Amino acid sequence: MGKYENNKKKIGILGGTFDPAHKGHVKISRLAKNKFNLKFVIWAVTKKNPFKNKTQFSLKERMSYAKKINLKNSFIKVNFYEKKIKSNRSIDLINHIKKKYHGYELYFLIGADNLINFHKWVGWKDISQKCNILVFDRLGYKSKSLKSKAYKEISKKYIKFINFDKVNISSSQLRKI
Repeated sequence: MGKYENNKKKIGILGGTFDPAHKGHVKISRLAKNKFNLKFVIWAVTKKNPFKNKTQFSLKERMSYAKKINLKNSFIKVNFYEKKIKSNRSIDLINHIKKKYHGYELYFLIGADNLINFHKWVGWKDISQKCNILVFDRLGYKSKSLKSKAYKEISKKYIKFINFDKVNISSSQLRKI
């Protein structure tokens, strides 16, 4: 299974607007932690997703809620890095975390919907060289993501699809409630 099987210390990174955070985010974080023996998972809350128009909730509200739903999940560390690293790009976040947690192996958690446009992300090929990429299926996205440019070009030893019992809700659906 390539890079996935070794005895290194491991951490996960789940980035996003978390607008709002929900049990699906918690579920994939827990699954990644258990399946890949991660020490912890960092939720890197972004001010704004470059591929979306605007957020429903303020950064402060989103950070507060993400922390609140994880009071019993001490392995999830909610943080905002953009001010510190002066960037909202995933590759810059990964470089920062790689320096901060020197010697750790990084696992980058994304939804299958994000894999479809992953090739448009700045430094996407570098991300695949610096992290194991764990792709979590989302209802209706798997077949399209398996045909994506990124999936075709990234070595299969650095990217892994994770099947799990999906939580059939997204942040955008929650905002409509």
